[in-house]
Amino acid sequence: MTADSRPPLAVFDLDNTLADTAHRQHFLEARPRDWAGFFDAAPQDPPIAEGVALALTSAQECEVVYLTGRPERCRRDTLDWLTAQGLPEGKVHMRRNDDRRPARVTKLEALRRLARTREVRMLVDDDELVCDAAEQAGFRVVRARWTAPSAALGEAQEREGRT
Repeated sequence: MTADSRPPLAVFDLDNTLADTAHRQHFLEARPRDWAGFFDAAPQDPPIAEGVALALTSAQECEVVYLTGRPERCRRDTLDWLTAQGLPEGKVHMRRNDDRRPARVTKLEALRRLARTREVRMLVDDDELVCDAAEQAGFRVVRARWTAPSAALGEAQEREGRT
């Protein structure tokens, strides 16, 4: 813990880490991609048991925070979804609506900002490029490999900076 005695942070991604996005992948496979449909369907995401269990366990020793590539305009739906799943309360860090940088860039920037004032105990994320960048920067990473990777979502995260 830091000198201020606050607990360390456990940082959790949302999509395909806590929330199963499989039912809305078809919005990303279409051309052009239907981003409004993809994000509008997020409130119907089923929870991923492994991710939820890890978040609940982590909350026993850490303050849980959420770090997502979802745009800020999705905040209300995201907060409602977290509450409905019984996930720990925690600050939600979201992408600016106009930020199209790759997730590996935006999330690493946010992690570094968090680490300036708090110990970051771990990052839990499904995006391999985000995980690689975080590990290279010295963060402990838990790779959320409990869902099948989506090529469309991976491309969206890296090339289009949308989630």
